[in-house]
Amino acid sequence: MKKVHVFNAGPCLLPETVLENTAQAIKDFKGTGVSVLSISHRTKEWEATMDECRSLWKELLNIPDTHEVLFLGGGASMEFLYVVMNYFEKKAAYLETGVWAKKALKEAKGFGDAYAIASSADKNYSYIPKGFEIPTDIDYLHITTNNTIYGTEMKEDIDCPVPLIADMSSDILSRPVDVSKYALIYGGAQKNAGPAGVAFAIVNKDTLGKVSRYIPTMLDYRTHIDKGSMFNTPPVFGVFVMNETLKWVKSMGGVEALQKMNQKKAEILYNEIDRNSLFVGTAAKEDRSLMNVCFVMSEGNEGLQDEFLAFAKERGMIGIKGHRSVGGFRASIYNACTLEDVQALVDCMQEYEKLKK
Repeated sequence: MKKVHVFNAGPCLLPETVLENTAQAIKDFKGTGVSVLSISHRTKEWEATMDECRSLWKELLNIPDTHEVLFLGGGASMEFLYVVMNYFEKKAAYLETGVWAKKALKEAKGFGDAYAIASSADKNYSYIPKGFEIPTDIDYLHITTNNTIYGTEMKEDIDCPVPLIADMSSDILSRPVDVSKYALIYGGAQKNAGPAGVAFAIVNKDTLGKVSRYIPTMLDYRTHIDKGSMFNTPPVFGVFVMNETLKWVKSMGGVEALQKMNQKKAEILYNEIDRNSLFVGTAAKEDRSLMNVCFVMSEGNEGLQDEFLAFAKERGMIGIKGHRSVGGFRASIYNACTLEDVQALVDCMQEYEKLKK
């Protein structure tokens, strides 16, 4: 079988060791003779896995004692509603930087006065808005730190005078984060933290219980904090793979080491996009994502898009077709994507350029 290089936006590429350990656990979880797909979440072996996963999150991101780590179902899209239920009282602001930020805002608008404090919709979300003022009369500010569809990223933790809430679905664990600056960090696991089917939430416990409305039991973060994410049956398999992924992150030197690797991968690919006469990047250079590299055919070469996709697929490039709202190409180079994978894509782009000269 030929070597393939996976650039899917999600579910993402997982490290080989994670796949191997998961395959073994599907057959026999921790020597119990029971598959991880069938293990009771009330066994001591499973509770130890939950505890280890929670501990690894806290260690890798240096999460302070003020915050708790939760494992939940429903994905990041369900977290949009968790946010509103737990934090929205009178007014909330959202930084509109892409499709997912817009969808999060839509949920809040259903409950009252929620608005975009700034937006990059005027240029198809190709940049991160800057210079906006954060009012102090809002319940919270919501940001989406990385935009998978448009390839832009907020690379620093902003100072915020109100509770700051961040969807970090697609760049969590790719760089150090000052968790103390956030009331809530949440996301789906299927980019850098594991498989689809489980979401993480890192919650400042002191920011909860401030709203006057009734919060449905399952949508109250305090419910899941009180029960250690086991109020109901948790997404066992997803948490297991997440735990294996976090162990891999630690073995690689932690998020600081992965950040350096991610910067190197992105530099190699963006340099080729800027050099190659057939391609051009779509995101503002200062806001280019380290996770999702978006580009299109250069002017006059638009008709070559499908041909290049076929050319790249023949050479083992998987998942580089761009989102339908942007077109072109998108290479998602999350943590598990290697320098070898990125170099293979660069070689493919160079080979195609030579073919067309």
